[in-house]
Amino acid sequence: MNFPDNLKYSKSHEWVQTEGDTVICGISDYAQKEISDVVFIEVPQTGQNVKQGEMLAVVESVKAAFDIYAPLSGEVIASNKDLESDPGVINDDPYGKGWLFKIRTSEASEAVDLMDKSSYEKYIAEGAH
Repeated sequence: MNFPDNLKYSKSHEWVQTEGDTVICGISDYAQKEISDVVFIEVPQTGQNVKQGEMLAVVESVKAAFDIYAPLSGEVIASNKDLESDPGVINDDPYGKGWLFKIRTSEASEAVDLMDKSSYEKYIAEGAH
């Protein structure tokens, strides 16, 4: 599985890329493989304020629907609307074109709850779900 070094990861399998006070978020390669064939994505509305751990998006596959959680608190400033017409991009490019949303963070200190690549790999190896 692919876990880029420059990202942070949550226990609910979202990834975070920091750009100043903004974070780009998506689901990890592990998560997209577990979900399998993505057929529908509901992305959050821009302007929405969220708290860390709050359900923010839904990804549906041929198997089931999966809730996606806000890895950090803040305001949703962008959503990847392209996924609504081409949800399979999540499976093909989870760290690139498959990003889900961007949040302007309000609680930067929450980032301590996120894992680096090696911690996330260990978390998965220990049977995380």
